Order: sequence, then C-alpha cells, then structure tokens
Amino acid sequence: MSSTTTINPANGKEIAVYKRINADVIKSKIAQAGKTFTAWKKISYTERAVFMHELANIFEKNKNDYALLITTEMGKTLEQAKKEVEKCALVCRYYADNTASILKDQNVVTEASKSYVTYQPIGVVLAVMPWNFPFYQVIRFAAPAIMAGNTGILKHASNVQGCGFALEDAFAKAGFPPGIFTNLNVESDDIKEIIEDKNIVAVTLTGSDSTGRSVASIAGQNLKKTVMELGGSDAYIILEDADLDKAAEMATLGRLQNNGQTCIAAKRFIVLEEIYDKFLKLFAQKMKAAKMGDPTAADTFYGPMARKDLREELHKQVKKTIKQGGKLILGGEIPEGDSSYYPATVIADVKPGMTGFDEELFGPVACVIKATDEADAIALANQSQFGLGSGVFTGNKERGESVARQLEAGSSFVNKLVVSDPRLPFGGVKNSGYGRELSGYGIKEFVNIKSIWID
Repeated sequence: MSSTTTINPANGKEIAVYKRINADVIKSKIAQAGKTFTAWKKISYTERAVFMHELANIFEKNKNDYALLITTEMGKTLEQAKKEVEKCALVCRYYADNTASILKDQNVVTEASKSYVTYQPIGVVLAVMPWNFPFYQVIRFAAPAIMAGNTGILKHASNVQGCGFALEDAFAKAGFPPGIFTNLNVESDDIKEIIEDKNIVAVTLTGSDSTGRSVASIAGQNLKKTVMELGGSDAYIILEDADLDKAAEMATLGRLQNNGQTCIAAKRFIVLEEIYDKFLKLFAQKMKAAKMGDPTAADTFYGPMARKDLREELHKQVKKTIKQGGKLILGGEIPEGDSSYYPATVIADVKPGMTGFDEELFGPVACVIKATDEADAIALANQSQFGLGSGVFTGNKERGESVARQLEAGSSFVNKLVVSDPRLPFGGVKNSGYGRELSGYGIKEFVNIKSIWID
C-alpha cells in the first residue's frame, strides 16, 4: 500500500508518514457517512448546535497545538496559524447560533391554503481541499454543511495530512457520531471513483482552476452539485488621493500574509501614474524590511513556501515576467538550503500579456502596474481571467465604493484587504469559480430548496 510523507518546509525534514487507504476502505468509509446521514438529518438544529459549540471549544482549548501542526506542515507563521484556528471556532459558533434562523421555512403567499419553501439536507458532501489554510478551508465547508444536516468526506492535500486527521479527531472529541466527518488519505487519482460513489451527492473544491475544471467535469457527468472556489489574481487599485504609506503597508501585509499563498491575497497593484514612483519606492522599502525566517519565531513576518515544487513554479513565472519586460525591484532569487523559502519580490512596470499580469503568482511576489487614470485602473483590474477578490485605496469612501462596484470580483473592499467573514458570502466569478461559501448563501448551496404546496 502506498503512503504519503509530510515535510517541514522550513527545514526540509520529514515529519510523518501516512498510509494511503485502498478502494475497499474508501467505499466502507463513504458508506458509513451515508448511513450516518440517515440519522443525522433527523436531529434538530438545537441538538446539532451543541456538538458544533463543543467543536469550537476544542479549537479554542487546543489552539496552540493545532497552530504548531499547521506551521510545521505548511510553513505559515505561528501567529497566523493561531488566528486560523480561532477563525475555525468563530465559524463553528456562527453556524451553531444562526442555522435555525437561516434555514427556517419561508412562507410564500399563493393561491394555496398554505405554501412555503423549506430547506432539507441532501446527503454526503465531498470536499477537495488545499493546503494553504489546512484547518479553516475545511471548517468553512464542514460547519455549514453539517449544521444543515449533511455529512462530510474530506480529501485533503497530501502535504497536510496531519491536519486532516487532527480535524477528524476534533469532530470525534466533540461528540459527533462516527461518519459525520471523515478524512480520506487517498491519491488524487482516486477522486473520480469517490465522486462516482452513489453516496456522494455533491462536491466542493478549493484549488487551482485546472483542478476545478477536472473535478467539475467528473461531477457534471454524474449530475452532482458543485461549488468551486478557484484561483485569483486580485487587483488592488491605489488612487492618487490615498494615504500612500498606509496603502504600502497594507499592500505588504496583503502580499506576504500566509507567505504569499492566499487565493484572495493582493497580487496585482494598479497605481495611478502621478503617484506610481512614490508608491513603488514605499512599497519596495516595506517589502524589503519584512523579515523572512523561522515561522515559529515571534519576529518573523513571513515563512517558507509550502513545497519546493511550488517555489520552482513561482520562480519560473518571475523569470518569465522579467524576460517579458517587467522590472525586478526586489528579490527574485532562490536561497540556498533544503528549505522552501522565497524572498519578498517586487516586479514593476508589469503589463497585460506578461505572466505576472495574466497568471496567478502564488507566493510572496507582487506585480506593480501603472494606470493613466481611474477608468484605466478599473479596466486593467478587470482585464483578468480571474475574479475572486479586489480592492481600492482612496481618501474618499464614496469614490472608493463607486470603484468597488465596478470591479469584476466576488468581493471588493475599500481601504482594507479582502478577508472572508462568516456573515458575508465568499466566492468568485470568471475562472475563480462559482457558487458561494459562508453566510446564508453558503449553507444553502448544499440543501434541497423545496417547495411545499397545500391546496
């Protein structure tokens, strides 16, 4: 039987080896999830909420241990890992407290004596999840799906299997019945067979657009509902009336948070020409000052990339962009050693047609783009195959709101970096996917929205 080995990206050392499961075990575990669903769907929201609150308690009580596991497996700073675990607890409590009201029956006035819309769970939901937020991405799907009455199967990224099993254990410790949440340590090649399993009714995926196309195609052939949260190349517009020091500081945080490996991270910075040189200088200074190092150290601003192969791909994109005419201002060199570090990198004068403009650069690399005016900045922001997040920095909130409404993305923030919040829907347009996570919109993705008519 094959296995997967997790590697610490900060030093290149082996962490643990996890055995893959075979086809028979896969079927057995999915069947258990299906069996559990038949009982779980009959339990009230109030009863489900008790388990979900206890899961939140477990996240809070074990925050430090979970954070260290996250940091060790994928390299984000320990402080950011702690915040990730805290956010898991926040999402659990949000759905524990709000599902009953979100999914309450909706009366509709018709010719019937009584007619209404009711929301019913649909079954076992498969989640194909990435490594960059190994706890939060999973809970973002699991908390609403399970509170709605479904059960969940997780196919987690191979390099964070420890996180996958820790989550499975947390659900068990919270008292959820066996089969409510199951982590399957399987190969990517096994996904097709899993989707085709009769017990699987829907699939949610967070990952690259290429992976999304593949999984959505298989699910479509089997007429199974999907939600896709895919890549992003988020544009942040810097207008001439913005506080440039604050904008540069936020841009640095936006580009280096999670070691630059965030779908909704700021990636393309579109700056009006009259402030372009000043902003670029400030931005480069702040990016240079950000400390790269041991992700467990308190003074580290950003740590290593999650894997060496990801770093190699990023470096190729950087070199292509420079060859195409981009001006390297900072970084752009792979450090020596067995780790997966990549330095904060700034590329200026990036234009449409260049790799840094057209593709997602998933790492600590920022592309700075010059715009002639506000209209040009908006056009450049929208000239992308992606549409996940976006932002604008300006001294005029009304102007910022006007620009935000014109940006083609699932989220547009003014004078703040894009974040996901359980109270607001999260997702994208174009090649960034479809469907929504979080809020009432997210929990309704995996329910049967059913009409009842009584004559």
